[in-house]
Amino acid sequence: MATLTHAEDVRRDPRRWWALGALVASMLVLGFDMTILNVALPTMAKDLGATTGQLQWMVDAYVVVFAALMLPAGLLGDRFGRRLTLITGLGVFLAGSVVGALADGVNEVIAARAVMGVGGALVMPLALSVLPSLFGPEERTKAVGVISAASALGLPLGPIIGGWLLNHFWWGSVFLINVPMAAIGVTACVLLLPETRDPATPKVGALSTAFTATGLGALIYAIIEAPDRGWSDPLVLAMFAATAVLLTGLVLRERREARPMLDMALLGRRGFLFNTIAATLVMFILSGLMFVLPPYLQAVLGHDALGTGVRLLPMMGGLMVAAKGAQPVVARFGPRAVVTAGLVVLAFAALLGSRTTVDSGYGLTALWLSIAGVGFGFSVVPAMDGALAALPADRAGSGSGLLMTLRQVGGAIGIALLGSLLASAFRHRLDVTGLPGEVAHTAGKSVVAAHLVAERSGSAHLAASANGAYVHAMGLVLLVCGVASLVAALLAAVFLPGGAHGPVRAEPEEGPAMARP
Repeated sequence: MATLTHAEDVRRDPRRWWALGALVASMLVLGFDMTILNVALPTMAKDLGATTGQLQWMVDAYVVVFAALMLPAGLLGDRFGRRLTLITGLGVFLAGSVVGALADGVNEVIAARAVMGVGGALVMPLALSVLPSLFGPEERTKAVGVISAASALGLPLGPIIGGWLLNHFWWGSVFLINVPMAAIGVTACVLLLPETRDPATPKVGALSTAFTATGLGALIYAIIEAPDRGWSDPLVLAMFAATAVLLTGLVLRERREARPMLDMALLGRRGFLFNTIAATLVMFILSGLMFVLPPYLQAVLGHDALGTGVRLLPMMGGLMVAAKGAQPVVARFGPRAVVTAGLVVLAFAALLGSRTTVDSGYGLTALWLSIAGVGFGFSVVPAMDGALAALPADRAGSGSGLLMTLRQVGGAIGIALLGSLLASAFRHRLDVTGLPGEVAHTAGKSVVAAHLVAERSGSAHLAASANGAYVHAMGLVLLVCGVASLVAALLAAVFLPGGAHGPVRAEPEEGPAMARP
C-alpha cells in the first residue's frame, strides 16, 4: 500500500475504516494482556510463592517500562513510519510473551513483563497518533470510542480466557495465548494500515529517555517496597529523592531543547492538559480496582479462575452502554459535563463497593462493577478525544505519546500505591495469634498465602480472619478510589474546556491556550 503523506487524502480514503480495524486488533492485544495476568496472580502466588510486592512487580514491570518508553516510541513512529513501528512493537510483545510462558521463577516473569512493556510502548501511542490523520473531527470521536472499546474489551475477555486456560493448563498459558493474538495484529497492520510518517519530528533523546525510565522505576520501587521496609527506611527515602532529582532533571533538560522530546508546550494547552489529567486519574482508579478484585473473587468468595473472569463481565456491560451513548451525549451536553458526570458515577461505584462485607456475596460486586463500567466509558472516551483534538497535526505522535505516558504512569502508581495500601491494611488486620513467627510472616504476604497456611494447619479461624482482613483492605482501597474520582470530577468541572457544542478544537500555536466551542 502506498505511503500516504496528505491527511486530506487519507481522510477521504474508504479504507480508513479497515485501517481502524487493524488498530483495533493491535489495541485488543494490549487490552487483553492488561487483565489476563490479574486473574492468574492468585495461581502464581501459590505456585511460585510470590509475595504481594512481587505480584505488584509482575504487573508494574510492564506498566513502568510501557510508560517510560511511550514518548520516544511516539517520536520513532512519527519519524520512521507508524505502521512499521506498530508491527515492530507487536513483534517485541510476542517475543516477551514467549519468554514469560517459559519462565520458571518470579524474576523471569518480571523480566518477561518488562520486555512486553517495550512492545506495548511501541504500539499504544502510534495506534492513537494515526487517528487524527485518518479521521476528521466529525469522525474522530467515533474512532476514539471504537479504539477505547477495543482496549477495554480486553478487561473482561482477558480474565475469562485466562481463567479457562488456568483451569486446563499451567499459568504460563496466559502468556502463550498472546502469541496468536499478536500475530493477528501484525497481519492486520500489514494488510490494512497505510503508512504515515513525519520526518521532521524531533529526535529521540537517549538521556531524556533514561531519566524517564529510571525516575519512574525509582518511584514505583519506593511505593511498592515501603509497606515491607517502612516509609522511613533509608532505601525507600533514597528512591523518592532519586525520583525527584531524575524527573526534575528531565524537565529542565527538555525545557532547554529547541525541539524537545517531552514537549512541555503541549501541557500549556488547556484542552490537552486537563483532559489528560482526567484520563490519567481514571486509569489510576481503574488499575486499583482491577488489582484488588481477582483475589477477592477467588480467595474470599471461592470462585475458580474462569468463574472470576466471568464475574468481571458486568463492567464490560456498563462500558458498552457508555461507549454507545457517549457521542450523542457529548454532542448534546458538551465534553466537560459528560466527563464530570462520568467521574461522579465512577466515584459512586467505588464508594458503593467500599461497603462490601464478608457476607455481601457477588450481587453487590456485580452492581457496582456495572456502574463503574458506565462511569469509565463516559469519562475516558470524551477526555481522550478532547486531548487528541487539542493537538496540532504535526505533534500527533509526540502528543499522543505524552498522553498515553501520563495515563500509564497513573495506572502504575495506582497499582503500586493502592496495592501497597491493600498489603499494609491486610497485614495489620490479619489475626496470626498462636502462629510461629515464620508461618505468621508467610500468612501476611497475601490473602492467597494466608489461605494456604490455613489449609495446611487446618485453622478455620485463620481463613476467616484472612477473608475479613482482605475485605477490610479492599474497602479502604475502594474508598480511596472513590475520593480520587470525586477530586477528578471537581477538577474536570472547573478546568475542562468545551461547552455544549462538541469537543474542543486544536488551539493556535501562539496566544493564550483558550478553548473554542
